[in-house]
Amino acid sequence: MSILAGKKIIVTGVANKKSIAWGCAKAITDQGGEVIYTYQNERMKKNLLKLIPAEAFTVELDVSSDDSLAAAFTAIKEKYGQIDGLVHSIAYANKEELSGNVTDITREGFSLAQDISSYSLLAITKYALPVLKAGSSIVTMTYMGSERSIPNYNMMGIAKASLEAEVRYLATELAPKGIRVNAISAGAIKTLAVTGVKDYQSLLSLSEERTPDKVSVTIDEVGNSCAFLLSSLAGGIIGDIIYVDKGVHLS
Repeated sequence: MSILAGKKIIVTGVANKKSIAWGCAKAITDQGGEVIYTYQNERMKKNLLKLIPAEAFTVELDVSSDDSLAAAFTAIKEKYGQIDGLVHSIAYANKEELSGNVTDITREGFSLAQDISSYSLLAITKYALPVLKAGSSIVTMTYMGSERSIPNYNMMGIAKASLEAEVRYLATELAPKGIRVNAISAGAIKTLAVTGVKDYQSLLSLSEERTPDKVSVTIDEVGNSCAFLLSSLAGGIIGDIIYVDKGVHLS
């Protein structure tokens, strides 16, 4: 039995076939769900359309703009009425804020990273609430750099710590409405985002070495866990950070 049969779920952040968000979208589809794809701008839309079925519904959504958020969810409401879930897989920081000293992070760079990587979860949830059914689920993506000092992760680690705090507060607020909020702390995977980290190959190698079976986690494994969290099978999981990193967090 498909655990997401008939469910309609928004997936943000699909940049290419190596994106964690793409792993999530594939798993949702495999489990019988319909994916609503968002894209930031026309350039990103072109990349997205190369991956997805021609009949898939897409909508422009720039999380840095309230006007864009409002327009996107107006379009989604007109198309579907209500939906069953949301995958938040969006993060950004200036490259220069990821390496060097954290004391050199600029005020502007700090604000930008927090806005796109952390506040965006609050913003998208606010606009999604009118269309989210009772029993729906929100899943966001984080990383172990939120709680450990990971070389060359700096500003993003700070933003992810903020994101994880939001998960707990949102979960507390929305659970009475029948909406669950959780996060997946994914292991290091060679995505477009990771390639922006200085010396990312060393990060990937170290992560793989620390897995008990010496095999890195994949976007498909993260996607399958995301599909589970979106489903009613995960009804007892609220406000949690679920590690899907092949055990890297154990060492």
